[in-house]
Amino acid sequence: MSLKQKLIDELKSIGLAALYFGCWLAALIVLKKLVLAEYQIPFEGLSKVLIGTLVLSKVVLVLEHVPLGAWIQSRPAWVDIMLRTILYSLGVLAVLLLEKAFEGRHEYDGFGSALSAVFQHPDMPHVLTNAFVLTGALLGYNVMSVLRANLGKSGLLRVFLAPVPPIKR
Repeated sequence: MSLKQKLIDELKSIGLAALYFGCWLAALIVLKKLVLAEYQIPFEGLSKVLIGTLVLSKVVLVLEHVPLGAWIQSRPAWVDIMLRTILYSLGVLAVLLLEKAFEGRHEYDGFGSALSAVFQHPDMPHVLTNAFVLTGALLGYNVMSVLRANLGKSGLLRVFLAPVPPIKR
């Protein structure tokens, strides 16, 4: 496979992952805007969401290739899905908390102080909501990854484009 083809495949993978996570984050933004509009608070941060979507997509694509060990390989697929979702979600939460601490470093006279005060920050419910929504997105992504691995590259697409077979009772 040529370098050009590898680059095209990588861009396609990142694009599809970004589209998936972008849809989740778009739903979150709509909900946030609606809630904030009730209190006449303008929503800011669309550019951070777009950059976050691309970063999350690339990180998840890289982490997909990290083996979780021989123990996981002998377990049912749902164990891999849940373990990856938990690990990725903890990573997302850590990044969100570090981001909040970085934003508050001037207010608390340094990053260390801001990091220790982050749990009392007024935006903490927003951080936890973002982490919770992204956990749902990661769970869905990990389920689709396992299905794609079992059905083949175009198998998942075939399943979603085919008519639903009749249910046998």
